[in-house]
Amino acid sequence: MKKTLIASALVGLFASTAVIANDDTEELRKVIAQQQEVLKSLEQRLDQTEQRLEATADQVESSTTASPFAKTTIGGYGELHYNNYKDTDAKVDFHRFVLFFGHEFTNKIRFFSEFELEHSIAGEGQDGEVELEQAYVEYDYSDTITTKTGLFLVPVGIINETHEPPTFYGVERNGVEKNIIPATWWEAGVAANFKLAPGIAVDTAITSGLNVGDDYKIRGGRQKVSNASAENLAYTGRIKYTAIPGLELAATVQFQTDLAQSAAGVDKAAATLIQAHAIYQVNNFTVRALYAAWNIYGKEAKALGRDEQTGWYVEPSYMFNEKIGAFARYAEYNNEAGASSSDAVESTSVGINYYLHENVVLKADFEELSGSKDSQGFNLGFGYQF
Repeated sequence: MKKTLIASALVGLFASTAVIANDDTEELRKVIAQQQEVLKSLEQRLDQTEQRLEATADQVESSTTASPFAKTTIGGYGELHYNNYKDTDAKVDFHRFVLFFGHEFTNKIRFFSEFELEHSIAGEGQDGEVELEQAYVEYDYSDTITTKTGLFLVPVGIINETHEPPTFYGVERNGVEKNIIPATWWEAGVAANFKLAPGIAVDTAITSGLNVGDDYKIRGGRQKVSNASAENLAYTGRIKYTAIPGLELAATVQFQTDLAQSAAGVDKAAATLIQAHAIYQVNNFTVRALYAAWNIYGKEAKALGRDEQTGWYVEPSYMFNEKIGAFARYAEYNNEAGASSSDAVESTSVGINYYLHENVVLKADFEELSGSKDSQGFNLGFGYQF
């Protein structure tokens, strides 16, 4: 731009010179001097303009870099449920309202958190809870090794780590992962992810563990890292295979030295959780299958029939288009499998997801329960994530 303006001025100079070529020499000198002054002034003003532009650009870049929120992210999800089952009062519940907060300190160090309000309102005499489900720092030691330190989700199952409403079928989370695994399940400790090869990864974790008390109910043993007893830690390992497009295979093993956390008057009981799942997607068709089992090594647990607790399900689904998907699921789970198979809960579900947006979903499903539970009913739901 600067060169163009100067060139234009020079053209004007030469033109003026040509016009007065036949005039007196003194007049010619005056005109040339005037044109030179104009050029000099123009050049100074262009230099000043360039300096101002560069200073403005530097200020914009500096303010962007210096902002404390430049690398901070906010997300979240929520879900509203309506449940109507035989012999039970119908209920509506804003089940979960969740906010994610994350921050990138450097390209290798990141913070992530998940803050949740359950059942709309918390406090004395209320149904709801306020929970911190995740708060950890992630660090990349290398391209193949990443660690977590803090409070995080246990690497097990399908929905424990990914449970936003648009990512799964059914209004409620399935009974197997809820009652056997038990999702959503988080602990405090350290973890590491190792990428062994493209599509093959191993996760390891040393964390706080469950505290089941003398009833040995797995879901009731979640301490939620709230002044949790840590007399006996849990050791978790998972291997995941995703090298084939559309296929995920994973298996998790966890060992805890004492599910009762060495509580006085409670039988010490080591325990092992074994879980495996497969997800296979071909075009618009997907099938999910999962198996999970606890083996608890304790006399009191055996006497209650809770030394074995198992469950499994299979779930095919089909997306008709980008808006509508349908699923069917058959599931069985038994928290007293060590006593009798008659205590198993059997669940058959069918339903649809209607996506207003890929991150906003309306859900409806019908469920029939049999075995140790005899009921049937339907669920309606709305969910979102961002």
